[in-house]
Formats: sequence, C-alpha cells, structure tokens
Amino acid sequence: MLRYDPPVDPQFEILYQDNSIIVLNKPSGLLSVPGRDPVHFDSLSLRVSRVFPAVQVVHRLDMATSGVIVMALHPKAHRELSRQFRERETEKRYYAWVYGQPAQDEGSIDLPLCCDWPNRPRHMVSLEHGKKALTHWRCLRREEKRSLIELIPVTGRSHQLRVHMLSLGHPILGDNLYAEGEALAMATQLQLHAAHLAFRHPREKTWLEFAAPAPFEVS
Repeated sequence: MLRYDPPVDPQFEILYQDNSIIVLNKPSGLLSVPGRDPVHFDSLSLRVSRVFPAVQVVHRLDMATSGVIVMALHPKAHRELSRQFRERETEKRYYAWVYGQPAQDEGSIDLPLCCDWPNRPRHMVSLEHGKKALTHWRCLRREEKRSLIELIPVTGRSHQLRVHMLSLGHPILGDNLYAEGEALAMATQLQLHAAHLAFRHPREKTWLEFAAPAPFEVS
C-alpha cells in the first residue's frame, strides 16, 4: 500500500470566496474528500470544513491531480452547482505531460469507462459495462520522450483523463496507477493539472472563470 503523506503547508489555498462558493487550488497528493480508511481521513474538504463548517463538496479531483476545485457554502449553492456539473454546463481544461508523441495534433476519445474491480481503484475501458466518457485533446508541445497535452473533458468519469490517454498509448507521466517503466520514472508525481474551471455563480448567475498555475512547466 502506498503511504499517504499529503502536503500540509498551506493547509489550503483559496482562489476566491464569497457567501455562496469557495474556489481552491488543490495540491497533488491530497484527497478531495476523506477516504474510507482512517489513515486517509485528511482531505481538502475536511480542512476547509474546519474554517467553513457548512461547506459541501460539488465535484472531486483525483488525489494525485492538482488544480482548481469549487465547493458550495450552503445547500442552495450546492444544488445549483451540482446541476451545472451534471448537465455539463461547466468548462474544464487540464494540462498533462504524457509519454511519447501522439501521431496526431488533436483528437477526441469517446470510450466508455468503468471500475476495474479486481484491480481497484484502477478504471478501464469497457464497451460492455462502461459509462459514456468523452475527452477532447490537443498537443501543445513535443519533446523527445514526452508531449504536453491540453485536455477538455466533456464528461467527468473517475480517472477519465488518465485512462483515455493510456488508451492512446500515451500514459500521463508519474501516474502510479497507469504508467510503467520510463513513463512512471520520468516524474515524481502525476503530471496532470486542472488549470481552468468556469461556471455560473449559483446565486448571481454571472459567468465565472478561475485558473491556477500548474506545478510543472506548461509553456
């Protein structure tokens, strides 16, 4: 079992906060919500709840994924934000360094996903049992052994971006669940960052856009 040793400084980073929402920059290595095992209890939502007791989780980022995440500060905001995510009215953009060089400059991956139960928490492509998952991608930069990819998930399945890039033959660097050999060794942590999140304010209905710089080079 991998040791859970989440970063503690700072406890959490606020990008924006008002009476309805709080937008944060989650670091890699910290769970979005508490895990079932007591050793996995520390999480972003737990830390935020100590300061904002009414906070409610709207969506999640994988433990190893860094970046922008929004939480609600009252039930009405939670219902409205959850609806926007459910009905795919939000906009999300990620950056990732992947192993190798894709044959094309851009494309879409439309492959259904489900949990790989014998090997959980891994997920896998399954035409028979999977739920619809759609990702648009674009290659931004190519190097000898790696490429920088912009990822636009339309759906929000667990491990969607990680499994979809693996399905292309280009696992995300540093991915301890899906990368092997050189692709795993080339980075000390998962090179996947939720760089941009946009949605309508649950009360004001204004369009909001938030960004957080990646902990790895993206220019």
